[in-house]
Amino acid sequence: MQLDRMLDDFTLYLSAERGFSEHTVRSYRSDLADLLRFAEEAGATSSSDIDLELLRGWLWRASTAGLAKATLARRSATARALTSWLARTGETPTDAAARLRAPRPDKHLPRVLTRDQMDAILAGLGARAATGDPLARRDLAMVELLYASALRVSELTGLDVRDVDLGRLTARVIGKGSKERVVPFGVPAGTALADWLEARDSVAAPTANSHGASQAAETSTGATKPATTKPATTALFLGSRGGRVGTRAVYRLVADLLDGVPGGGPAGPHALRHTAATHLLDGGADLRAVQEMLGHASLGTTQIYTHVSTQRLRESYALAHPRA
Repeated sequence: MQLDRMLDDFTLYLSAERGFSEHTVRSYRSDLADLLRFAEEAGATSSSDIDLELLRGWLWRASTAGLAKATLARRSATARALTSWLARTGETPTDAAARLRAPRPDKHLPRVLTRDQMDAILAGLGARAATGDPLARRDLAMVELLYASALRVSELTGLDVRDVDLGRLTARVIGKGSKERVVPFGVPAGTALADWLEARDSVAAPTANSHGASQAAETSTGATKPATTKPATTALFLGSRGGRVGTRAVYRLVADLLDGVPGGGPAGPHALRHTAATHLLDGGADLRAVQEMLGHASLGTTQIYTHVSTQRLRESYALAHPRA
């Protein structure tokens, strides 16, 4: 199989058969495009030329270029997924990357905000929302929901209006691998969502009514009245132009909110997910319940938050205990 065709067929397999998200497929394709450039430089012309030695050379070049261990580990995983697919489809006689190894990524504890810090952030957003500005009301609802339900940013932006049940205080989200789960949220998030839904139509881009009218409609008496309109999108959260809000906009919002807040580590929406998970465990939530809420396939992924809680306990002990 020619290399360019291999790239297209494999990414189609990831999205159509494996059900990977658009973001995940894009990451795989980016890694593989770099691999194919390296393979072509090495004289490879087809999938049968991709062997263990070539893959090790590719990772070695990335290592000498200073790429992080996490990036090398991801590239190794991408290569293994590709060669496994090639072997399974009969394009290659063996799985070339079966023995490929990459450095284990460094383990860093995620950034976690304190309860006081979260209260201050939400209070500030609440004050802005109280002015009546529709986008400020949206921002409060998004951050409340991110923190209340420990959502990934892609899960938040992928929500439609119908996915939220304000009566039961639950949201239906589509997570990694197109897996669906239902997550709870609290009364403050529910109140913020209800307030945003009242303002949503003033932000949504209108479309013509079912009869195609865009400016005015005729009444039974022959007079005209403004045509009825409806939002052009079913998305729960909208951007300033009326379409579905993008992940970059949410990243900018959260980064601005965390700017100046004490503490190191990433300042994106994932910090709120980490914070929610840690606060749940600090409050006595069962680890498996938190795993289900986060949508983790492995309990080991969720266990990192127990390390965060342990570290916070040690810090509190060191500050408070007279014999620490």
